[in-house]
Amino acid sequence: MSNTKPVGTVRKAWYQWKALRFPWRKRFLVGLDLQGNTYWEFRLARGDPSLPDSRFRRIVSYPRSTHYSEVKVPPQWHQWLRYQRERAPTLDEQASDVARQERVKVLAAEADARWEAKPSLLDVPGREKGQPVPTLDTGRTQPQERVARESPTPNELGDVTRQKDDPWKRPQASAPGETWQPEAWTPTPARKG
Repeated sequence: MSNTKPVGTVRKAWYQWKALRFPWRKRFLVGLDLQGNTYWEFRLARGDPSLPDSRFRRIVSYPRSTHYSEVKVPPQWHQWLRYQRERAPTLDEQASDVARQERVKVLAAEADARWEAKPSLLDVPGREKGQPVPTLDTGRTQPQERVARESPTPNELGDVTRQKDDPWKRPQASAPGETWQPEAWTPTPARKG
C-alpha cells in the first residue's frame, strides 16, 4: 500500500533535525506515514500554554507531487490530528495495520466465496450454483397436503369447476368517483378591461 520509496539518509537527517524541539522553534515534525505525508505540531504564539494562541495545532503536509484528490490520511494519524490520541503512531504500527487490512480482505474474499457456493432461493431450478439441496418430503411433515394430494379433484369426478374469483382482481366500481378520469382543460382567455 505504501507508494513511496524508503527515506534516504539526507532526508532522514533532515526529519530528525526538524523533530528537535528547540525553544525558538514554533513548528516541530512529529512523524510521517507510509504514503509520504508529514505531520507537524506548531504554536501560533509562544508563552503560557493555558492561553488559546499558545496551544499546539496539528497539521498534515502532503508531498508536492500529490494531487488533493489522491490524499489519504491513515486512521491512526486522523485520530492524532483530531486530538483523539495523545501519541503519534509509529511506522511499525502503521505497517501492522496495513498487514491487518490485507488479511481482512483475504478473509472477506474467502467468506464471499463460501457464500456464493451455497444454494440460493433465488436460483432458477435446474441451474443452481451451489450444492444440491435435498427435496423436502412434505407428505410426512404436513399431513394435510398428503390428504389433499390423495383426494380426487372435481375434474376427475366429472364435475364442472367454477372459476374462483381472483381476490387481487380489480373490484367493480361502486361509486361514481371511482370511474372518473381527468379530461383536457383549456383556460378561457381573461377579459381586459
